[in-house]
Amino acid sequence: MKKLSILALAIFAIFGLAACSSSSNKTTEHGKLKVVTTNSIIADMTKNIAGDKIDLHSIVPVGQDPHEYEPLPEDVKKTSQADLIFYNGINLETGGNAWFTKLVQNAKKTENKDYFAVSDGIEVIYLEGQNEKGKEDPHAWLNLENGMMYAQNIAKQLIAKDPDNKETYEKNLAAYLEKLSTLDKEAKEKFNNIPAEKKMIVTSEGCFKYFSKAYQVPSAYIWEINTEEEGTPDQIKSLVEKLRQTKVSSLFVESSVDDRPMKTVSKDTNIPIYEKIFTDSIAEEGEEGDSYYAMMKWNLDKIAEGLAK
Repeated sequence: MKKLSILALAIFAIFGLAACSSSSNKTTEHGKLKVVTTNSIIADMTKNIAGDKIDLHSIVPVGQDPHEYEPLPEDVKKTSQADLIFYNGINLETGGNAWFTKLVQNAKKTENKDYFAVSDGIEVIYLEGQNEKGKEDPHAWLNLENGMMYAQNIAKQLIAKDPDNKETYEKNLAAYLEKLSTLDKEAKEKFNNIPAEKKMIVTSEGCFKYFSKAYQVPSAYIWEINTEEEGTPDQIKSLVEKLRQTKVSSLFVESSVDDRPMKTVSKDTNIPIYEKIFTDSIAEEGEEGDSYYAMMKWNLDKIAEGLAK
């Protein structure tokens, strides 16, 4: 963190001493906590809990893939200055080119002191046929129950760093959890009413394992994770052969991937692509799916509609 100038120290001495209690962790000129998140989903969760009590910066832009990312100078600066950093963990930002690992090391930040995995406590699902570190499926937020755990972890660390605003964080968390819990219950009822032979969500990336477990909807995919080779002829052929043995009525394509491989699958199976759905990012502000709640509601509604056809 940059050293304060003599002038800044003088200003702090005049106006800030009265506030120097437990809020001394707050380092911006407005007394707000500086918080950095690695992607738009975590940023939105944090915003729902913290509101205007923090200065928030999200690293991976909306619509971009967080598996592989190259931080910009602004990201490096914000991370270095941050009081609190939230990342997904489970081998998302730390897998592949390990961009987040490099970022926090260069910023001289310490794990579980300066930066925290919001997925702490999640029951991890591994990539198919794997059960070892580095082979975790990171997409835990696609199960709303896990999303609620993310929110609780975020609130816990906000309160620890900024106890003066504990009441606000707890109140916002309670309202947010109620909203997510209601959506989760509605979704489970909705999928229970779909015939078993129609239940299969087919996507480009195999990122719906947590979703499948939560809502009892098996999944199939072209490739397993975005850090591997994507949309090869053999991958497409394998999925096409699998789908020909099912009664699946709809395919889906993620908003953050190339849709051409899925269009090939659709053409070869005569199964239509029903809708684009969200996985690694929320939508741009003002569009459908522009929050974690909205993206999950969109996914749950569209997947249920497509499978029921």
